[in-house]
Amino acid sequence: MTSELVGEYRLLMADVYELAGRSRRISERDAAEAGTTVARWHVLSVVSQEALSVPEIARRLGQVRQGVQRVVDELVADGQLAGVANARRPRSPKFRATAAGLGTLERLWGESEPRRADLLARSGLGVADLQRARETVRRLSEVLAAADVR
Repeated sequence: MTSELVGEYRLLMADVYELAGRSRRISERDAAEAGTTVARWHVLSVVSQEALSVPEIARRLGQVRQGVQRVVDELVADGQLAGVANARRPRSPKFRATAAGLGTLERLWGESEPRRADLLARSGLGVADLQRARETVRRLSEVLAAADVR
């Protein structure tokens, strides 16, 4: 049973990586058509709900801190992000999307939604299917985060 469970986990991870790669390539095309980059889009997305520090953004995106810092600096310079104090780590500010950044994000989501809706319709999946998949991925992510001692 344990070997089967671990084997299924490995297959799931391979599928998640493949899905992420395919989704990213579609997002890259959508972002380019909108005059931005997928890196900027992703950073704006993860700070659209809450302010996060660069290391937190990097962890959430699975990216290196230095690369995220470069994108954050660009977005701050363009008025898309604003730094806010981080009470827990004063030397590592948090960043939140500004009104301009949220506007950019809304435009990107709006322009990409028809393509995503079409792809999802062709998949035959419904809202409940995606919610179950997300719950599975979140549970695994939480367990792995607890085990990821650096």
